[in-house]
Amino acid sequence: MSATTVDDRARYRANPSVLTALKNPRMLTREVLAGLVVGLALIPEAIAFSVIAGVDPKVGLFSSFIMAVSIAFLGGRPAMVTAATGAVALVIAPVAPMYGLDYFIATVILAGIFQVILGVVGVAKLMRFIPRSIMVGFVNALAIFVFSSQFPQLIDVPWLVYPLVALGIVVMLVMPKITKVVPAPLASVVIVTGVVLAFGITVPTVGDQGELPRSLPSLFLPDVPFTWETFTIIAPFALGVAVVGLLESLLTAKLVDEITDTHSRKSREAWGQGVANVLSGIFGGMGGCAVIGQTMINVKASGARTRISTFCAGLFLFLLVVVFGDFVGTIPMAALVAVMIMVAIGAFDWHSVRPSTLKRMPKSETFVMVATVVLVLITHNLAVGVVGGVLVASVLFVRRVAHFVTVSRSVSGSVARYVVDGELFFASSNDLTTLFSYSDDPSRVVIDLSGSHVWDASTVAALDAIETTYQALGKTVEIVGMNESSQRMRGRLTGGFE
Repeated sequence: MSATTVDDRARYRANPSVLTALKNPRMLTREVLAGLVVGLALIPEAIAFSVIAGVDPKVGLFSSFIMAVSIAFLGGRPAMVTAATGAVALVIAPVAPMYGLDYFIATVILAGIFQVILGVVGVAKLMRFIPRSIMVGFVNALAIFVFSSQFPQLIDVPWLVYPLVALGIVVMLVMPKITKVVPAPLASVVIVTGVVLAFGITVPTVGDQGELPRSLPSLFLPDVPFTWETFTIIAPFALGVAVVGLLESLLTAKLVDEITDTHSRKSREAWGQGVANVLSGIFGGMGGCAVIGQTMINVKASGARTRISTFCAGLFLFLLVVVFGDFVGTIPMAALVAVMIMVAIGAFDWHSVRPSTLKRMPKSETFVMVATVVLVLITHNLAVGVVGGVLVASVLFVRRVAHFVTVSRSVSGSVARYVVDGELFFASSNDLTTLFSYSDDPSRVVIDLSGSHVWDASTVAALDAIETTYQALGKTVEIVGMNESSQRMRGRLTGGFE
């Protein structure tokens, strides 16, 4: 076995492992309680996302249960929570009203198959092209999105909701100073619920959000014709779900990597998300991806680090809605709103908006971060914001690199020598032809490219144009100093642009 293989395994080894947590009662308790908190927090969101997708609440709840449990075994990022999400719900929303539930489920299954294919071919490797400024914008936009999504629970509600939310926030601020054995979000939910039940306070509850299922999910094979027409109907929606789901999941995995100072297998996470979506569809679920809000509750607020917490989140979600549905229905929404507000505050990168940071950071980096945030808030789609941020960052990078090319001229007797420094590609080579003194140069011209590299056909075309111009004036041109790669590209493409 090679050293590289050993190092690779060590790099991705879970720390702490599931076995370590099972042997440590304190750590196991933390993982299980974290799963309970996440399970509680998933209930109202799963119901809300079902409404967005135009399906029955149990479709979202079953999806969250199946995906959380399955990804605990399949996923590449320990402690990350996968369930029904708003991003996926928005993409798939038109299917059920237009074509019915069977086509809806078929779309979820096809999206999972697309994700498996994308995961196998290595699409996760594209994550290295996402700069830090976009990651910061993604996190900040998500924090704003999570915070603003609580507004419906704070508008046109009984006035007692506000002190209850404040109580929940105070508990989460104080609890870690008293003990960290019990996750602060769980303590907050229990105390706020206890106050509501003890004093008979009438406020909106989880039960008001929709009917909870009373039985296990069953197999649901969509009754759709296996024809090309069916594929053309559902494929665009399925591909949208696959791309949005993978993008949000991989960005969330990268964020958790940074928080926990560990590494995770992104390719495994990609195809694992796909398998989880296929299973979700087979059991009548709406599909989903990594849920960054609940993941932050699990990892940052509750301190979970292993797959046990993710598995317990799905298990507790099922037990809470099916077995303890009557009790869960009495939990005030104010308790969960308080948890989500604290998650939003904790997730936002406050350092990125400090005056000292903004003054020190390059303006292009800040612009990319702001552009990502704005696009997410306008479209309500994290994927659109990230893709838009990548495009903005790419344009700014190309503009910056294009200006790094310099051309210096010196004349010695009957020879003019040009030294070109910098990376030559479409953005920089388009102006290359204007940097030569064709008429004023002597009969022999030497162009030294030892300090540059030819990257594309645009540069080869520019070099051909320079040679042609000099030849039309009766002058000879010699291009020297090309590295091997540049020589191969020019040899393959030169003369082919006329």
